Order: sequence, then C-alpha cells, then structure tokens
Amino acid sequence: MTSLKQKDALLLTLIGTGWIFSLPLACLGGPYPLDGETIWRTLANFAGLSVPNDANGTQQLIITNIRFARVCLAAVCGGILATSGLCLQGVLRNPLAEPFTLGISAGAACGASLAIALGEIPLLTALFHMPQHAAFISLSALSGALFAVFAALWLGRSRKGLDKEHIILAGIAVSTFFGALVALVKALNEESVTSIVFWILGSFQGRGWESMPLLLLASLPALFVLAFRWRTLDVLAFGDVQAGQMGIDVGKNRFLILVAVGCMTAGCVAVAGVIGFVGLVIPHTLRLLLGAAHGPLLIGAFFGGGLLLVWADVIARTTLTGGQEIPVGVVTALLGGPFFALLVKQR
Repeated sequence: MTSLKQKDALLLTLIGTGWIFSLPLACLGGPYPLDGETIWRTLANFAGLSVPNDANGTQQLIITNIRFARVCLAAVCGGILATSGLCLQGVLRNPLAEPFTLGISAGAACGASLAIALGEIPLLTALFHMPQHAAFISLSALSGALFAVFAALWLGRSRKGLDKEHIILAGIAVSTFFGALVALVKALNEESVTSIVFWILGSFQGRGWESMPLLLLASLPALFVLAFRWRTLDVLAFGDVQAGQMGIDVGKNRFLILVAVGCMTAGCVAVAGVIGFVGLVIPHTLRLLLGAAHGPLLIGAFFGGGLLLVWADVIARTTLTGGQEIPVGVVTALLGGPFFALLVKQR
C-alpha cells in the first residue's frame, strides 16, 4: 500500500511539473518568432520579479497578453473538462459519459448561434445594443448551456429521484432538440454559417485574459463542491443501493455533482466552444495508472487535462502557415479518437 501511494504521488508530481513547465514552453509556438530567453524574462517580469529584459513593447504584448493568456486559458479549460468527465463517469457509472452528456454542448451552441446570427442584424444591434463580439457570444453560450443542464436534470427526474438512466436519456433528448435549433439558425441565416461552425468546433483564437473571469466565475464554486465529494464518488461506484446503505444521500449528491459539472462545462464551452475527447481520454488513462480512487484522480485529471489541451492548442496554432489555425476541437478529436479506441481495445 505504501509503495502504491508513493507511486501515485510520484506520477501526480510528474504531471503537475509538466503542467507548470508547459505554460512558458507553449508560448514559443506562433507566427511571430520569439526565443526562449525573451519569453522567460518577460514572464518573470510579468510575475513581479525584477529580471533584466530587452524585449520591446510588441514582444511583451504578444507574450503576456496573447500567448501566455491563451495558454493559461487552455490549461484551465482542459483541467475542467477532464475533471468534469471523471466526475460524470463516476456519478452516472457510465464509462462513455463525458462533459457534454447532458446536452451542454448543444445548448451552448444554440446560444452562441443565436448571438452570432442576431449580431448580423444591424437593426437589432442598434435597438438592443447587442454588438457582435466575444463577450456577447460567450454570455449567450453560457446561458444556453446552463439552460440545457437544468432542462436535462428536470427531464431526468423520476419518481425514484435522479436516476442515471433517465438522466442520460434526457441529455440525449435535450441535445437533439438544441441541435435541431442550431441547424434551423444556420438554414435561416446563411451569412453566419461559417462563424457558427468555427465556434462549434472549438478554438482559443482571439481569447485572452478577458475570458478568464467568466470561466472562473462559472467553475470555481463548482470545483469547490467537487473537491469535498471525492469520497462520495468512491462510494457511488458501488451502486445506488450500496451507497444508500452506507449512509449516502444518493439523490442529493448526484444532483449537486451534476449541477457542478454542468456549470464547469458551461463555462468552458462559453469561452472556447465545443472541445471533445479531453473528458474521455484523460480520466480513462489515469484510471489505468492510478486506480479507481477519486482523490488522486481528481488532481491528476485537472493537471493532465490542462497538459493535453495546452499542447493540442499549440498544434492547432502552429501547423498551418500564414497565421491560420486549426480549431483545437478538431485536434483533440484527431488525437483522442484513435487513442481512446486503442484504450477500449486493450481493455
């Protein structure tokens, strides 16, 4: 047991160290050439350290306000998505559950699509002061995602309470409904199709420090709730009957965990669009390495998910030339799809 705990601690330390060092290293990639020393010195000054720095104003702006802000946003989003997937798989006892099981992605896509489409109408913009910019789209996406969460929870409630099978079916129904609304918006407003599709595919392009408050506002309270329920997740893994016999209020805890996961995922989707597979690949990989205890898994999922999404975003913004980018959701799907299929095959 001691050696197992030491092994887990070592692995978590390695993941956390990789996460920390990835934040500055990921700033190297981009169309504007920057050397490592300039990045290290600029970030040291940004952190409040008095380090000699010869970087000009343009270089400092690119490093701190564009690349480092984007890397930090990707690290937090990746950690939240992986943590959400881990908790959903535990509370629903479904290995295929992921952050968008409750129809969150479809609800957010519907909200964002409406914002993008309405932003193309000058009259509405003038009357209701609704400029088409990232903040307006993000708030609309957050509203749609939260509405989808509570709609799925309301539809999934039966006479037995929040039954996991009913919740999954309700999530499918909600996702189908909002997906149809998105298709309707695209059909009625062809000018906004490209913007809607690019947003749905997920991207951190144009995102920075201004997106962080919305993400943290939606996620920090939820993370606080989940941090004190890792033992509850361990007990729920035995089944509802066994958990009830051990003194766990299954309905209450399932509701709180699902609401927390929904808020976290809604915040991520609101600022970055739909990014899949992070909530599937990381939890299952960590279970193979750390076992089934949710205490170490929650820590590993947050840092492991951030690590994956940071480097997926580096690939997304450096693969093409001329400043063009691949949506990061496409990258995670291309990387995560075959990897997850291999995991399933091996197990």
